[in-house]
Amino acid sequence: MGVPGAGQPAKPLPDVVAPGLDVLFCGINPSLMSAERGHHFARPGNRFWPALHLAGLTPRRLRPEEDRELLVHGLGVTNLVDRPTRTAAELTPDELRDGAVALDELVRRYRPRVLAVLGVTAYRAGFARPRAVLGVQDERIGGAVTWVLPNPSGLNAHVQLPDLARLYGELRRPS
Repeated sequence: MGVPGAGQPAKPLPDVVAPGLDVLFCGINPSLMSAERGHHFARPGNRFWPALHLAGLTPRRLRPEEDRELLVHGLGVTNLVDRPTRTAAELTPDELRDGAVALDELVRRYRPRVLAVLGVTAYRAGFARPRAVLGVQDERIGGAVTWVLPNPSGLNAHVQLPDLARLYGELRRPS
């Protein structure tokens, strides 16, 4: 998750980030389709975009190719691991841990009010918090209030869209 330049390659899927965001969402890693299209949460079955809208975080349902419009609404998006895969299960524990270090640096640099990590299993592995549960965390990452929320992937079918929207909507509350 390093910044391009300074000897680091460009990310396969660039962050949508700016200083002082209200919420920075952090997915686990890009899908192959998202990396190919150059936009976050681009798979048709992904529920990120409808959940944001239903949660009241965007005035309408944005499309993946409008991901940069998140900034207008005080929102951003990044990934814990840069490497695109078919499923997050293909990631190694080392990749998740390295991603956690890089995420901490990114959050310190841009200082969002809230960091929302989308995936409890990846959070547990990356941040060495094996008993973490969904919701606001006791620990802060990079100084930001940290939430762990369900991953919006269609592969995470046991969490339904109304539940995602309700949980994402809790991020609007002052922390």
